[in-house]
Amino acid sequence: MFQIPVTADMRRWTVRLCQDIAVFACTPLVEDHTAARALPRTWDGRGLGLPEHDVAGFAAALGEIMKTPLFWRAYRGTARGPEQLWAEPHRDDEDGFVYLSGPCGEASEVVGYRPVYSFTIALADLRGLRIRLAAYLRDSLVRA
Repeated sequence: MFQIPVTADMRRWTVRLCQDIAVFACTPLVEDHTAARALPRTWDGRGLGLPEHDVAGFAAALGEIMKTPLFWRAYRGTARGPEQLWAEPHRDDEDGFVYLSGPCGEASEVVGYRPVYSFTIALADLRGLRIRLAAYLRDSLVRA
């Protein structure tokens, strides 16, 4: 188990690397009954939802992971080509979340997005996710 050092850019995120997966944990902004509205959301094996204000911090966490030898060993070991496993992010104006379809967590019978305090993503799948989020952040700046 390897703990990624927390940087100021990562905001609420902590990350542990364990063999070929990253375990992301998110500290809620508030400790009350409304905390679930600000937590990341996952659809087991199918997607990830992040509050829009957390996208930059999460992308920073991905960047820190990609600096580790553990990430590069996992990524090179998959012989991945240029395929993109993550869909383009889209913002839901009703809830202020940014959603991406892609391989988040283990597939299960549970249907739909649900708030979670922690989730996993295979190390080999992080590069494509970081590329999608970087493009989303760049486009957000252009729109502003």
